[in-house]
Amino acid sequence: MRKRIGLFLSIVCLVFSLVGCNTTTKETTITLAAAASLKNCMDDKLIPMFQEKYPNIKVISTYDSSGKLQTQIEEGAAVDVFMSAAMKQMSALNEKGLIAKDSIVQLLENKIVLIATANSAKEMNTFEDILKADILAVGDPDSVPAGQYAKEVLTNLDIWDKVSKNASFGTNVTQVLNWVAEGSADVGIVYATDAASNNKVKTVAEAPEGTVSKVIYPVGIVKATENEDAAKIFIEFLKTDEAKKEFESYGFTVNK
Repeated sequence: MRKRIGLFLSIVCLVFSLVGCNTTTKETTITLAAAASLKNCMDDKLIPMFQEKYPNIKVISTYDSSGKLQTQIEEGAAVDVFMSAAMKQMSALNEKGLIAKDSIVQLLENKIVLIATANSAKEMNTFEDILKADILAVGDPDSVPAGQYAKEVLTNLDIWDKVSKNASFGTNVTQVLNWVAEGSADVGIVYATDAASNNKVKTVAEAPEGTVSKVIYPVGIVKATENEDAAKIFIEFLKTDEAKKEFESYGFTVNK
């Protein structure tokens, strides 16, 4: 009798240990808050790929400027994973103790480029040619990383004070891209990945070497998450070779 009871208890323990080891058996929903420039690759490829591989983890995504997302997280928004278009916003949250310890991964790199409307008749070849434009579109430097990078480039070229007087400031990089595509602005400064995603714009020039900081996209887990295991699985997936290939197909460079 004792042997039977012992065997039964062993089987029960084994079952519970197996269930406990598999973190993907429980249905979980995580919220990803990511920079606007990540929307296409995330929604079209990366998230569907992840959910096919981990059907019990649903990913809800929201996109905006990294600065706005930072503010939302500071105000207690229910976010599990944050991916910004610059280290500034991630570092600010980390310094406030709002990012899980050792969870930050500097995953991707992007480039800053000058774009013009595809059928523009104005001759634009360099960033200095912005001086010829009637309206320049850039992200708001106070909250949009692409705008902060744009200001950095133009300040180093000693033309920011001049061109900013005729600038329209977007709430995120997607808005800047759309303004140029629609012809509401002559030129704009966006990420190379954004320029490649819209055939109504053309890339005029890449930011000259030495004029702008390295454009790093970090990803991290928000400390307040109640779904840390699922968040970790998602970030580990983003680091896989198959995920990296998709990022590269959208114009990103994997940071090494």
